[in-house]
Amino acid sequence: MSETAIIFFLCLCILFMLCIILYQQFSFRTGMQTSLHNIHGKLKEILDTNSSERIMIFTENEELKELAAQINRLLEEQLKVKADYRRSEMASKKMLSNISHDMKTPMTVVLGYLEIMRMNKGVTQEMLAKTEQKAQGVIELINQFFTLAKIEAGDMDLELSRIDICESCRESVLDFYELLSKADFQVEIVLPEHTVYVQGNQEAIQRILFNLVSNVIRYGSEGKYLGVFLRTDQKHVYVDVIDKGQGIEKSSAEYVFDRLFTMEDSRSRRIQGNGLGLTIAKNLALQLGGDITLDSTPHEKTTFTVRLKRMS
Repeated sequence: MSETAIIFFLCLCILFMLCIILYQQFSFRTGMQTSLHNIHGKLKEILDTNSSERIMIFTENEELKELAAQINRLLEEQLKVKADYRRSEMASKKMLSNISHDMKTPMTVVLGYLEIMRMNKGVTQEMLAKTEQKAQGVIELINQFFTLAKIEAGDMDLELSRIDICESCRESVLDFYELLSKADFQVEIVLPEHTVYVQGNQEAIQRILFNLVSNVIRYGSEGKYLGVFLRTDQKHVYVDVIDKGQGIEKSSAEYVFDRLFTMEDSRSRRIQGNGLGLTIAKNLALQLGGDITLDSTPHEKTTFTVRLKRMS
């Protein structure tokens, strides 16, 4: 083969290789553009129809795969935000409805007693006491509502200090001593002999414990038992508030700290709850850098555990 033929053959090979490379580049760009166009069209459809679909792409291109994965991640976050907003909106509507009910009932009673006093032109101590009791109930409900509103709005600044948690536990039980005695509760308090300190706010801790003990009296009364136990580890202090009443089923346990959650028969009980107490306690504990958890075996034992940061 002559030198000229060899050179011609090599030129043909180079030209053929260049054609292959150009074709591959064209195919790659065309495929990339098609994939991007498909992603764009599907994303627009999902957003326009408020669909819960995801971007599906069939390609070997790793960058396109990663792009689709990140878009799907954003779509999942968007759905979560929408779901949280809907739950919050429904909870707010339910809160307003229940609060309206809980305020209307005692106010009706108050107005009824006032009407009796006006018509009979006589006031008994019993009437005055009942009227005052109902009015105080309305004030307490309003205070709880605004406390929760301030907490959730981030409007409540808690000044942290060194708190004697043992003394706080004793005071919380003593606050209910008369009611516990009348209801014939067995009260068991187990605290360390030495002083235990936590990082906290005195008012917030008292409110947390008040709400938990109050919850025992409302929903655990059939067990006739209140237990308050304090234990520690190197970093935390744990206060267990225990009752042996009706307890909480597993299906309801995850909602117990939600706003306005109440047991089904709570509105027929002598001591009614408005479903804000545990929500307030949980939020306050979180603001103190702690938490509240629940462990319940219905009709056997229910334990609310407050976890707080330990201080020396």
